[in-house]
Formats: sequence, structure tokens, C-alpha cells
Amino acid sequence: MNLNLLIIIPAITALGIVFSSGLKQVRFVAFAGAVIQLVLSFVLLFLFQQERNAGNNEQFIFQATYNWFPSININYHIGVDGISIAMILLTAFVVLAGVLVSWRQEKLSKEFFLLLTVLSAGAYGYFIALDLFTLFFFLEVAVIPKFLLIGIWGSGKKEYSAMKLALMLMGGSALVLVGMIGVYFSGTNSLDLITNAQSSIAEETQRIFFPFLFVGFGIFTALFPFHTWVPDGHSSAPTAASMFLAGISMKLGGYGCLRAAVYLMPEAAAYYQPVIIILSAIAIIYGAFATLMQTDLKYINAYSSVSHCGFVLLGIGMLNQTAINGAVLQMVSHGLMTALFFAAIGMVYDRTHTRMVKDIGGLLKVMPFIATVFILAGLCSLGLPGLSGFVAEMTVFMGSWQNPETLYRVATILACASIVVTAVYILRAAGKTMFGPIVNQEHLSFTDAAWNERLAAIVLLAAILIMGIAPFVVTDIIYPGTEVMMQKIIVHQ
Repeated sequence: MNLNLLIIIPAITALGIVFSSGLKQVRFVAFAGAVIQLVLSFVLLFLFQQERNAGNNEQFIFQATYNWFPSININYHIGVDGISIAMILLTAFVVLAGVLVSWRQEKLSKEFFLLLTVLSAGAYGYFIALDLFTLFFFLEVAVIPKFLLIGIWGSGKKEYSAMKLALMLMGGSALVLVGMIGVYFSGTNSLDLITNAQSSIAEETQRIFFPFLFVGFGIFTALFPFHTWVPDGHSSAPTAASMFLAGISMKLGGYGCLRAAVYLMPEAAAYYQPVIIILSAIAIIYGAFATLMQTDLKYINAYSSVSHCGFVLLGIGMLNQTAINGAVLQMVSHGLMTALFFAAIGMVYDRTHTRMVKDIGGLLKVMPFIATVFILAGLCSLGLPGLSGFVAEMTVFMGSWQNPETLYRVATILACASIVVTAVYILRAAGKTMFGPIVNQEHLSFTDAAWNERLAAIVLLAAILIMGIAPFVVTDIIYPGTEVMMQKIIVHQ
């Protein structure tokens, strides 16, 4: 399969949106493009599994290489393994749901859907990249659309939030760029991931440049203490942008930490392991308790994302296969769950024009479908068995507990304890907003979810339930990829 189709389809969709006339046509083109992306993602999964079943044991399948800057040995190199496939499927689900949730977007609708499509192209390109320059290029493609989506269509302190997000992420990109330069001049004079993984980078060089790569990518995934852009960015963004930011953009960082930093520099990863574990544990606990203090539904989900992304970094930092499997599962689970949560919050806000918990109550009587979606998203967040959150977090915990050292055991216990705090703020928010008496009598006249909102929620809920009930569907895909990574990590530990 030609992986470039994952970028070509969004590009064609973007052109179709540009030349569309009228809101109805713009919606149709954006929706059709998102559906084709989802179908193409499943076709890719099917062909990938066929290759594996036929005995193709290469680490990356469907590789293609094109000269980009041959004078300095930089190529456009692409390919996929199971981890990439999982991230691509996540992107396709969230993009489709985001388009559906934004169906009634009338303000500059053409520009809005165009930017969402550009974001999706950047994410697909990022997840298929096998060259650090290509990876970096697509990472940057997504920054400006995020800035514009928040600055133009956002709410509240949208200009401040957009500027803060852009500056923080560009700062992270600058660190990644320094780490890339270190990899390039480490002896291979190449930024190719496979080439650098096969040649051992000197341990001293790893120790110098690993922090640049890990922290740079970590900023994108709310690494403590560089997480402060997350609450402001998420709370000010329009619903679809919040879904994309939390559901996909934050996963770019976790994926980069795993694919670039840890995989290319395993000795440095082992050296800095205690620091990674400590920062991850702080993010989990801090994010959970900070969420307790929030009274705005979007801030609740945003601070919760800081805590949940801490599980991703904790799993990566433990440097064993079970924990890394858990980290990948958590990226997928959190992407689906937080996108669903932001979608439900957006539906509530569109009708009540408030996100303050104290001003909302009894919505289950008025909007049963939206309330049910809200509650299910919350239950997934607190790790209810049968939903994807339970599978992902339990896998991280089991992998973390395999490390017998006291520091890591304490970090694991603290991470487990955060579930109790999560249950408190989720059940409190759900209880006050969805149950109990109607706070505002005007809310009695509100309508429940429209067809597009129902379809968006069903798409995400289906993925959450499949992953929660049959986790092997995802673990069987990602296991070979994490196994190859672990072979390199074990050799160099």
C-alpha cells in the first residue's frame, strides 16, 4: 500500500473545501474526506495484518524512500509498524468525530474545516515518518492551525491561550531540533530512524542529547512542569479543536518520546529513568488534585488530561515491554476518551452557554443521550472495567510493578492512588451536572443531541467499548512493534 495516500486524501479534501461554495457543500466535502480517511485506515490495518500473516517480519512495512535533501542525506522515508497503525486509527476516529461535532459551525466554516483537515494531514504524516526530519516537519505542520483555531474560533482568553500554546510548542520543537542535530552528528550523518537505531550512538552523546529530545517531545504531551499550555489551550479552543488537541496532538509527544528518544538512545533513557519516573508521578498526582479544584467542565477535562498523559510517560519510563504496551494503549484510550468528553462538554455548552458546574443541573432529564455520553466518558476516565481506560491503566500498573526498586514501586502506588481522586472529581461533576434538580428552568426547553452529534459520539464510544471488551484487538497490533523496541533497550541497558 502507498502510505502517501494518508496525506494525499486530506490534501484533496482541503482542495475540495477551498473550492466549495456554501456551508452545505463544505460540510459534505469535509465529512466525505473524514470517512475516506477512516476507511483507508482500516484498509491499511487489513493489508498490514495480511503482510504479517504471510510471514513479513520486517520491523516496518510498506516502506518508501524519496530523496528530499540528498546533499545532507535527508530523505522522505515512511513506513508503519503496529504502533503507527494504532495511532493512525486513533487519528481517523477523532477527525471524523470532530467534523461531525462541528457540523453547525457557521463562522468562517470553510477556513475552519480546512484547518482541521490540515491538522489531520500533519498527524498522519507524523505517524508514518521514519526520518527525524520528516517527523519534525509534520510536527510543525500542526502548530499554526492549532494557533488559528483557538485564536479565531475560541472562547474566553482565546488570544492569550493561542499565543501561549504556540510559544510553548515551538519551544518544545526547538529542543527537538537540537536533539536531532545531536543525532545527525553522532556518527551516522543521517536522521533516518532505522539507520540510527542499527548503529550505536556513544553513551556520552546520548546523555547530552536525550534530554533535548525527550523534554522537547514531552512538552507536547504535558510533561511536568511544562504542562501549563494544556488547561488554557483546551479550555479556549472550539470543541473540535479541543478534541484534536487532547485526542491526537498530545499523543504526538508521547509517540516522539518513545519512537525517537527512547528507541534511539536507550542507554540515556536508562540513565535518566529515575527523573522520568518522578516527573511522571508528579504529573499524575498534581493533575488529579488540580482537577479537584476546577469548576469549569473544560478545565476539568484539561487538567485530567495532564494526569492521564502522565500514565503514558510513566509507562515509557519504566522501560519494560508490559509498561510500554500500556503506554501505547493509554495513548489510544485517552485519545478516544478525552475526545468524547470534550464532545459531550461542547454539546452541553452549545445549549446552556455555560461550562460552570454550579450553573448546570438535572440535564439527564432534558438531554438523556448527551448526559449518557458524558457519564460514559467520565467512567472511562476513572478506569471502569469494560471500557478502554481500565485496560490501558491496568497494563501500565502491571508493567510498572515489575520493576522491584523502591522508587518505582512508590511511583506505581501513587499512580494507582490517583484513580481514587479521579473517581471523586468525575462522579462529583457528573452528579452535579447530570443528576439532581434543574438549576435553570430555561434548560427544560433544550433539545437532546442532533443526528450528527449522536453519530460522533457513537463512533468514539464504539472504539472505546471494543478496546475495553476485547483489548487483544489492539495489543495484537502493537505487540511486535514494542517487542522490537524492547530488544534494543535490553541490549543497551
